[in-house]
Amino acid sequence: MGFFGLFSKEKKETLDKGLQKTKESVFGKIARAVAGKSKVDDDVLDNLEEVLVTSDVGVETTLKIIERIEQRVAHDKYMNTSELNGILRSEISALLTENNTDDVDDFEAPLRSKPYVIMVVGVNGVGKTTTIGKLAYQFKKAGKKVYLGAADTFRAAAIEQLQIWGDRVNVPVVKQQMGSDPASVAYDTLSSAVSNDADVVIIDTAGRLHNKIGLMNELTKIKNVMKKVVPDAPQEVLLVLDGSTGQNAFEQAKQFTKATEVTSMAVTKLDGTAKGGVVIGISDQFKIPVKYIGLGEGMEDLQVFRRDEFVDSLFGSEK
Repeated sequence: MGFFGLFSKEKKETLDKGLQKTKESVFGKIARAVAGKSKVDDDVLDNLEEVLVTSDVGVETTLKIIERIEQRVAHDKYMNTSELNGILRSEISALLTENNTDDVDDFEAPLRSKPYVIMVVGVNGVGKTTTIGKLAYQFKKAGKKVYLGAADTFRAAAIEQLQIWGDRVNVPVVKQQMGSDPASVAYDTLSSAVSNDADVVIIDTAGRLHNKIGLMNELTKIKNVMKKVVPDAPQEVLLVLDGSTGQNAFEQAKQFTKATEVTSMAVTKLDGTAKGGVVIGISDQFKIPVKYIGLGEGMEDLQVFRRDEFVDSLFGSEK
């Protein structure tokens, strides 16, 4: 089955709805930026630069996009403003192609090892636990046996939240008391998962950033202890970011990529914000694949990020 066959109509509708605020905001600003202009000139490019920066694409990524458009304008000599939408679309699509792995992963796809261990990092309040619960739901729905580990032992609420999600999804949660050694919880989780022939293990971790050295040491210890049970664990370190925070998400990504080796990202809460442009900038600046996007409260509203579908929802399908 081809790529578009795998992406259902329902998922596309969810994506379109989730990005609606961003689309309306960006295109409203672009319309104002080119009002009264017949061709793409320096004024239009200056206005477009402001639009992208204020849409949380980020300064460095914006300058990269503007530079590419300038090169196309110089090459074509004359370019009218009605073409700008298509040009912008193709340049953003090209950026996402450069900075993301191929769109091959899906919840149904075979995992490259068993158990496949995902260590989830991110500050409190970004939707980390909710993302873990939705991942567990999606993997279980795809026929995989899932275990969760409550290694955020810093807050009793984090352990309780994960247990609630485990109950909702009907997957086991391995936990200890608040204040327990997070690495010990991770060890117990992997041991149980291996004994019970689990396919996927998702480990929650504490979201503290006030002490980066402490965070780095804690995450390193968790990883080292997990390797005693599963030598190549974790196969994935997933950073969860709140898309509605815009530039603050960039700062969080910067701090966590310094603290540990992040291999993938999930950007949540895109449905309630006009700041969906942050996905483009984060992908470009950190060269780490955005693997999942959160588009609502429902179990089905966490999607595998597909760059072509994302761009289509933001800019409209190519004719």
